[in-house]
Amino acid sequence: MSTTQIDRLRGLLEPLVSAHGLDLEEVTVTPAGKRRVLRVAVDSDEGVQLDACAELSREISPALDESDVMGGAPYVLEVTSPGADRPLTELRHYRRAVERLVKLQLHEGGELVTRILAVDDDGLDTEVPGVKGRKPTARRVSFEEIAKARVEIEFSRKDSKDKKEEEEA
Repeated sequence: MSTTQIDRLRGLLEPLVSAHGLDLEEVTVTPAGKRRVLRVAVDSDEGVQLDACAELSREISPALDESDVMGGAPYVLEVTSPGADRPLTELRHYRRAVERLVKLQLHEGGELVTRILAVDDDGLDTEVPGVKGRKPTARRVSFEEIAKARVEIEFSRKDSKDKKEEEEA
């Protein structure tokens, strides 16, 4: 897969995706037997519903058919939202992760599991969860400190209401 083909695909897809108020996050083409899979990942601040992916797919398909960007070999089109484990690489990714727990790999070494409270152009205001009954602590993390970042999946997060009820009991 040449970078030129990905660039051409992005050029074709970006206006269609933007017209739906979505961001084009990723375009990949991977071999799958005798066919290829063209995966188009889209997202927005509100998330992406299945219906939006289906509608966008119906618009992308004829646009691809009219262009030569995919060549003559058969392919399967998948329009999807990014998975929960995708890396946070853009400012908008961090903004969409406010109130979420994230794992940050730091350039200085080590990692930090923290909850994003606010995001600005320079970095993150976070809350590091307390361990063994200790209270959480605030921490500022600049983007320059972050080597890699991913959202941590929480299966049993207590929301603010549950915490208040617990504290009052």
